Amino acid sequence: MQLAELNIAKAKASMDDPIMRDFVDNLDPVNATAEASPGFIWRLKDDSGNATELQVFDDPNLLVNLSVWESVESLKTFMFKTHHLGIMKRRAEWFEKPKTHTYVMWWIEDGHIPTTQEAIERLAYLREHGESEYAFTFTNLFSPPA
Repeated sequence: MQLAELNIAKAKASMDDPIMRDFVDNLDPVNATAEASPGFIWRLKDDSGNATELQVFDDPNLLVNLSVWESVESLKTFMFKTHHLGIMKRRAEWFEKPKTHTYVMWWIEDGHIPTTQEAIERLAYLREHGESEYAFTFTNLFSPPA
C-alpha cells in the first residue's frame, strides 16, 4: 500500500500578484526536493511543472496539491525536515487561514494514481465524518489495511 495525500489552500491573491511572489519563486525548489525525497512516488502537476494552474474548484485561488508516498514517515520527513518546512511556516503570508481541514491522507493500492475527484471526496468525508481509515490526518494515523 502507498499513502495518498491532498492539501488545499486558498491563496490571498492570484499567482501573478506581487504578494505571492516568494511562494511562486519557491515552488520549483520545493517540488524538486519532494521529487528527490526518499519515498516520493508521484505528484499532480500541470504543464508548468506545478499544480497552480489546475483549477479543480470554482475559485481559481483555491490551490491543490496531490501526491503519493511510500509511507507516512517519508511524507513527514519531506514536510518537516526539508526546505518545505520554512515555506510552510510562512503560509499565513500567502494563504487565508482555514476554517476546517485542508488536508487528508488515505491508503491506496501500489501503482494507483488518485484523481483530484477521489481526493476531494476523501477531504469532504473527513470534514463530515471525522478521521477514520478512509480519511485521516497526522493527528490520528491509521495503518495500511491488511
